[in-house]
Amino acid sequence: MPNKVFVIGHKNPDTDSICAAIAYANLKNTLSSEEEFIPKKAGSLNAETRYVLQRFNVDEPETISDVGAQLMDIEYRRLEGVDGHISLKKAWEKMLDKDVATLPVVGKTGKLEGVIVNGDIAYSYMDVYDNNILSRARTQYSNIIGTLNGRLVTGNPHAYFVKGAVVIASNNREGLKEDINRDDLVIVGSIPERQIICIEAGCSCLIVCGCSGVEERVAQLAEEHQCVVITTEYDTFTVARLIHQSMPVRQFMKTEDIISFELDDYVDDVRDIMKTVRHRDFPILDEHRHYVGMVSRRLLLNMQKKRVILVDHNEKTQAVDGIDQAEVLEIIDHHRLGSLETVSPILFRNQPLGSTATIVSLMYGERGVEIPKHIAGLLCSAILSDTLMFRSPTCTAVDEKQCKMLAEIAGVEIEELATSMFEAGSDFKDRTAEQIFNQDYKVFSSEDVKFGVAQVSSISKSQLNSIKSDIQAYMNTVLSSSDLNAVFVMLTDILDESTELLFVGGEADKIIADAFRMPVAAESYVLKGVVSRKKQLIPAIMESLQE
Repeated sequence: MPNKVFVIGHKNPDTDSICAAIAYANLKNTLSSEEEFIPKKAGSLNAETRYVLQRFNVDEPETISDVGAQLMDIEYRRLEGVDGHISLKKAWEKMLDKDVATLPVVGKTGKLEGVIVNGDIAYSYMDVYDNNILSRARTQYSNIIGTLNGRLVTGNPHAYFVKGAVVIASNNREGLKEDINRDDLVIVGSIPERQIICIEAGCSCLIVCGCSGVEERVAQLAEEHQCVVITTEYDTFTVARLIHQSMPVRQFMKTEDIISFELDDYVDDVRDIMKTVRHRDFPILDEHRHYVGMVSRRLLLNMQKKRVILVDHNEKTQAVDGIDQAEVLEIIDHHRLGSLETVSPILFRNQPLGSTATIVSLMYGERGVEIPKHIAGLLCSAILSDTLMFRSPTCTAVDEKQCKMLAEIAGVEIEELATSMFEAGSDFKDRTAEQIFNQDYKVFSSEDVKFGVAQVSSISKSQLNSIKSDIQAYMNTVLSSSDLNAVFVMLTDILDESTELLFVGGEADKIIADAFRMPVAAESYVLKGVVSRKKQLIPAIMESLQE
């Protein structure tokens, strides 16, 4: 997809992450007609963000869990499938014409029925001792006509040779009748008397060699005996050699244990499977198991990486899976510098502001693009969310100024919008501890220590207390099922401007005690004035770990 660029926030997205992605994609689409910028999300929406999108009538971005290269991103071979009834000769000619070793056999509904490889065709030529194989393969007479470059004199070309053996009428006339059984297919020369003997012996098909027609009496007798007569210019030896090539490919195609892939399979997974088998080409199917093309090891070298713009993060641990396999074009963020690396220089805009949405709103002004009303509503909401309605120490005068300007464009009142958002986000009813925990959860690392921090904000202290015990239990689950050394949860009271910090993990209690110069606590710390994970909690933890 060379003309598509995904604009994506971090995993467990918050309002700033989602709204910044939507607004920045809109800005880029306004400025460029050559590429399509599509906002995506890397996880489920929290209740606050869902409220914001619904309030401003904006569709929820589609989820993308991995930006690694998929088969749909490569120039796979759109080789047309063949019908199972075509002859081995036609299949072989198609292989030579398309320079392939494998042909997909596809049914009328588009579903893959099997594959035929050049080795299967070679095997069919070696099986020369079974003169009943042509009938067992239910060979259509049209295939025989095509293979021998023949002409139908009598009979139905769409009928099938289904019973009898292939016999060459080489005996003398007296012994010829004894060589032929009823329903056999007989290869005979151009002598009418021999042809009549074969028809009267009950053969179902007569291949007349070295001529383009038969006498009228032979044709009439064949009609009476319902015998198919085919003439060919080829001699008897050539016909005997070619006749096996008229069999349908379905007789020799592989139908079981076929290794196939789907369009959404990841290239790394496909490559690993290909290493275990010796095949050159593999079928690709869509989500309905319909055949769409073929892929080979060589074609995997021509993959087109997904192109992405990251907003509201620059940490590899917070990025969508597969980011190493994607081409990162830009990063727009307001956090500390993280661990993401790029192959070539990119636009990286990082400003010490309270919200990524603030940066995006500034970029609209810098590019002279008018901010649509619904986009202004999203950006305003994102700033209020990330700055806790200007209460967070991360909030700057620029954030407040841009937020007020955006509120005017959107036609909203700041305090009413913020209160409605926070109430929606604080409604923990019918939500599990896992859902609440993951609504705003990020992973960080310093030296050899890796830890996760979730933040749950509310305008009601009682609501925070009501979920505390469930959250504590879930924290232990997260710790035990991951490679983290510690897990923290900030229960932030927006109105009181304070946070109760829950923790689990070996040295978690000492890390916080050292970071905030407090006595070691048993299960939580009350941090007055601490409401920002980015500016107040993470720097203190990092400093503690480094010391």
